[in-house]
Amino acid sequence: MNKAKQQTLINFKKTRSLLDKIIKMIDEDKYCIDIIQQNLAAIGLLKSANAMLMEGHLNSCFKNAVISKNSAKQQKMIAEILKVTKLTNK
Repeated sequence: MNKAKQQTLINFKKTRSLLDKIIKMIDEDKYCIDIIQQNLAAIGLLKSANAMLMEGHLNSCFKNAVISKNSAKQQKMIAEILKVTKLTNK
């Protein structure tokens, strides 16, 4: 596993830990603003992981598709990027 994927995995594991903490905070009826702050931290980690995944994809799979002379493969990759970009912006 390369360094970028390792960092992405670390972000996902940190997010999982934060989610467990958030669930516990809700179960214990903690202060709402404290829960919101932890939730925002988890969202930030997920956004960061998503950006790392996208960067890795663009520098590997997408780059290889563009370099190839296979028009169908290129169009497929472009469509995939557009699809996930639209989902990201929702």
